[in-house]
Amino acid sequence: MSEAPATSVRPSGAASLSKYSTVEVRQRRLLQNHDTFIQWVQHILNIACVCACLVLLTFTEVGEFSVPYRSLIAFTVLLMILVYKSQGVYRRFENLEGGIRQLCRAWGMVVILLGVLSALTGVNDIFSKPVILEWGVFSIVLQIIIFVATYKIHAWYSQRVQKRVPTLVVGAGDMARHLAERLTSNIWLPEVVKGVMTRGAVPIEWEDSNYPFLGDVDNIAQVVKEKGIKRIYVALAFSNIDKLKDIQDRLKDVNVDLIWAPDIFSLNLLNHSVREMAGVPLINLNETPLLAGGPAFLKYSFDKVFSVIALIIFSPLLLAIATIIKATSEGPIIFKQIRDGWDGSQFYVYKFRSMYVHMPEKVVKQATKDDPRITPIGRFIRRTSIDELPQLFNVLEGSMSLVGPRPHAISHNKYYSGQVKQYLALHRIKPGMTGLAQVNGYRGETETIESMEKRVHFDLEYIKNWSLSLDIKIIVKTPFVLFSKNAY
Repeated sequence: MSEAPATSVRPSGAASLSKYSTVEVRQRRLLQNHDTFIQWVQHILNIACVCACLVLLTFTEVGEFSVPYRSLIAFTVLLMILVYKSQGVYRRFENLEGGIRQLCRAWGMVVILLGVLSALTGVNDIFSKPVILEWGVFSIVLQIIIFVATYKIHAWYSQRVQKRVPTLVVGAGDMARHLAERLTSNIWLPEVVKGVMTRGAVPIEWEDSNYPFLGDVDNIAQVVKEKGIKRIYVALAFSNIDKLKDIQDRLKDVNVDLIWAPDIFSLNLLNHSVREMAGVPLINLNETPLLAGGPAFLKYSFDKVFSVIALIIFSPLLLAIATIIKATSEGPIIFKQIRDGWDGSQFYVYKFRSMYVHMPEKVVKQATKDDPRITPIGRFIRRTSIDELPQLFNVLEGSMSLVGPRPHAISHNKYYSGQVKQYLALHRIKPGMTGLAQVNGYRGETETIESMEKRVHFDLEYIKNWSLSLDIKIIVKTPFVLFSKNAY
């Protein structure tokens, strides 16, 4: 997936390196206005076709467009605005397949959320099932047709108006290679990479690339004139960043764009982003992905709605397990333990008691195979994860999420934080009842440091790549890993 290049940030008083002609400025403005216009057209047409499709099917099959269907339209439009924005449906994709795939994923999320909402409010029987089924299918087909049409028109217009810009990449690391490949392959970007320059000789791994090595950066001004370069991306490693000022000085009298691309690939990033404040570009190297905004609202709403439905569905099972625990061993039905939560806060995690009552342990010992502390019913509910169901109340109260890194005992956190790199970064998001690590086989006892490192790796990947569709996938996969051999 590729997005439109960010607009450059120039603090007031800074001199411009480029002196664009009136034609070039006009072309840029036309393209920007066209991008915005196409996005709005696609957005409005998608909503219009979804609404028109439901109205037409309702009149055809039911004979009237009653109040429940009007309410359905209103909720659908609201969810389309929120979900489509969070899923980046209106970004500029490099190919049709990527855009169609993202569109189908977003529409699927809207349909699932509508289904959950209707089940929660008990209005399922009000709607005609054939109408809803046909509406769901026809709506996505029409949206795909709209996307293909706008994509083709947008691509044709951009290529017709857009003037190709000869570009140079300075650097030879991973960031430089990434830039060169993306700039050249993206049909929406005007850059054509003519070559790469760096300090000293070109690295061996670049010798078989499609980008010619144009020499040492000490000769950059001469190369710019000879090759007709109009734009330069500086992607030097941080160890060579002192060269940036030298490059800028060498090009101060040359009519060329100079853009700094910090080599953040050499850092261990966690959900990074780029923004601007008061004319100063800011790079977030480590931030929580769900602090506020649309994504946070979607996850919050999904957690609340799904947990309420799950509690209703599993209420007979919860009552049965509670009765058996009370009848077969002494002690409380619910076991609670303090865990570290989101951003350093602590909370009580709830579980069905699966062990005999014993003296508190200074260091919490993980349950093992044939552990004598576990009761007969406890062995069953631990292996099937039924003991975790009371954590639905944790989700309702907001201390946990349905999906996220599993919360560990505080003593484990203290131990592993000194053994596993970025272990405490897991607290940048709410802990979950299930997670990416669990559905990938890292559930239950972690016998070695390597096992915990793998679990942390998957949890960090979840934080970096969070989306509502990823949450749904993990929840769907969870029942199939409940009988893991690692769960005791």
